[in-house]
Amino acid sequence: MATVSMSDIKKGVRLIIGEVPYRVVEFQHVKPGKGAAFVRMKVKSFLNSKVVDKTVHAGDKFEIPEITYKTMQYLYDDGEQYQFMDNETYEQLGLSYEQCDDASKWFKDGINVDIIFYKNKAISVTAPEVMELVITDTPPNFKGDTSSGSKKPATLETGAIVQVPYHVLEGDTIRVNTVECEYLEKVK
Repeated sequence: MATVSMSDIKKGVRLIIGEVPYRVVEFQHVKPGKGAAFVRMKVKSFLNSKVVDKTVHAGDKFEIPEITYKTMQYLYDDGEQYQFMDNETYEQLGLSYEQCDDASKWFKDGINVDIIFYKNKAISVTAPEVMELVITDTPPNFKGDTSSGSKKPATLETGAIVQVPYHVLEGDTIRVNTVECEYLEKVK
């Protein structure tokens, strides 16, 4: 199995720490005046989306997890799990609320998502990076609310809340970056 050493650590690199697959979300190479260089990193678990701080020293090695992605369609919430359907075999798969934690606020009927598999077991899900959604609730504009850079909260059809410019109104369709949870543009 392939391994990752201190010099290979970059944002997005996948590695196994104590039987758990992680992805590097932040890293910093540190070269102190005294002693050996090391890397400080923040890693996010594929299993529960928790972010953990780790320090890596020269000589430390990590295995690379064999993670696969499969596109499936979100069907519904059955009250205990979110249900997905394989687009090729039409088989259904249920994932717990904890496994879908971050992505669940973007689920809407019929959307295609990527299910993450580790050791042939579904462990997590990711929503599409960019989505077009309708605003269901946002405060109205008031005269004078035109200062550049000002934003107001808007609730989307999936229940997610993002900050939008004042000119965007209830009923408008907007494009959203689901990774950063931010407004990109109004859809014409």
